[in-house]
Amino acid sequence: GHLKELRNRLAVVIVLLVAAFLVCLTNAQSLVELFTQMGTGYGYHFVYISPQELLMEYFSISLVIALVVCLPVIAWEIWRFVQPGLRKNENRAFAMSLIFGMIFFCLGVAFAYKVSMPFILYFLIHVGDGSQITAAVSVQNYISFLLTVFLVFGCVFELPVISVVLTWLGVIRSSWLKKARKPAIVLIFLVSAIITPPDVVSQIMVALPMILLFQLGIFLSSLCEKGRKKSAAEEEPEEEAV
Repeated sequence: GHLKELRNRLAVVIVLLVAAFLVCLTNAQSLVELFTQMGTGYGYHFVYISPQELLMEYFSISLVIALVVCLPVIAWEIWRFVQPGLRKNENRAFAMSLIFGMIFFCLGVAFAYKVSMPFILYFLIHVGDGSQITAAVSVQNYISFLLTVFLVFGCVFELPVISVVLTWLGVIRSSWLKKARKPAIVLIFLVSAIITPPDVVSQIMVALPMILLFQLGIFLSSLCEKGRKKSAAEEEPEEEAV
């Protein structure tokens, strides 16, 4: 029965994913132009250096966008599949982690698109100022770089959700996060210095949201601990009655 249900849910996801991929593929040129417009605004000139490169980018960008579009459905199918095996509190926690995980991931991608990428692209295009080297960037390398940055920031913005999940599972405690606050801030500024141009403004604009996310993770972790203790206290009388 479980295998049959898993097969049916996988079939639903695959059908929707293929449909979304085909729709995106028909608009692949517009999608690629949407990504390259940011670079052309800073003076980048894009080329493709192999006959199939542009076509393969149409396929890859269509697949990525299709995955993003189908992500809510995939999360829904995962939740519905594991729901019967979870307790009421675990069920609620799992559903909330999926929902807020998607929300924070989208916020991370939006932050990278609106804040980080303009600084990064502006800095990189001006690295060769004063030399005779002209930038002619491969569209494949550019889009791969863009998607990598989006993925990194999307994962970074998952920090509060990960903190809550690990706290709920009893893996970490909010007190541990509070003790690690100072080393974490130093690490955050180090990471922001690596992934941003070498100027203070851009480093602060990247590091500040990451610090706020870490603080939010500590706050949510503390709330989760209180909720976990409350749930455990409510379950004890029920077990004794049984």
